[in-house]
Amino acid sequence: MAIYHLSVKSFGGSATGRATSAAAYRSGERIRDERTGKVFDHSHRTDVMHKEIVLPSKLAAADMSWARDRTTLWNAVELVESRKNAGLAREYVVALPHELTHEQRLGLVKKFTQNLADRHGFAVDFAIHAPRPDNDPRNFHAHLLATTREILPTGFGAKTDLELSFQKRYERGLGTTRKEMLAVRERWATMTNEALQLANLAVRIDHRSLRAQAIDQERVPYLPIASQHSENLGQQNEMERTVAGVLSMGSADKLEEVRRLARQSWLQLRDAGHASSAASESAHTNARDSQNKCDLGRKERDDDLAF
Repeated sequence: MAIYHLSVKSFGGSATGRATSAAAYRSGERIRDERTGKVFDHSHRTDVMHKEIVLPSKLAAADMSWARDRTTLWNAVELVESRKNAGLAREYVVALPHELTHEQRLGLVKKFTQNLADRHGFAVDFAIHAPRPDNDPRNFHAHLLATTREILPTGFGAKTDLELSFQKRYERGLGTTRKEMLAVRERWATMTNEALQLANLAVRIDHRSLRAQAIDQERVPYLPIASQHSENLGQQNEMERTVAGVLSMGSADKLEEVRRLARQSWLQLRDAGHASSAASESAHTNARDSQNKCDLGRKERDDDLAF
């Protein structure tokens, strides 16, 4: 069934070239950071299904060729910030329904990305990734890397409303950032369900927490933590290198071998996860029984804020 996942994080620290590195890795390209001279080469990636830079609709008539060039855009992001701890980019990661076709998933991501760009006035560089060989083979997902400043024909303008302080948002009548993020989660669910309906599929997703849906069970993770760490660090795991080697051999019958590796790796990952969870639960139970007189005072995490 379709699974809901939307997470948001920020990239900061212009001294590290994180914007150019992140853009290169997610798009599977080679980008040279003009400020540091570092070269981030991820052109070997074979799982990037589509990549595209989306700009606000109001700039449709303007000459934005500089912003549509990935190397130019993200080098400009690095150079415009003078503070070392300045925010460089904001990333949205969404899980895409495996029930949809590639064209349907692409249309969904474009629609959502355009909505974000028009709402906040920033540029968004998105990439759709196929499932990793060591993950669930249904794990199609997209990375939307957005600038923290408004995009203009001449360059970058002020910081977007998402980067404003609570006081400035209040003065402009924008409401809290928390409400904005919850609205983003709801918009993604709405657009995804519309796409599923148009595809004549009965499955639906829900942006609300399981508690809000009155479902008494733990959420099943869709994007494995190890995979997210790998994405963040710009690393390629051993299985990816193996599959890349198989694909490079150019034999048509190797496709079945790739599929077999993917399934085998996912089953191993699942079994390891179950074993780890069981061990963790046992250890937790023992500790609780031996210290049952203590008030742990642990507050349940509000899943609505897990973005």
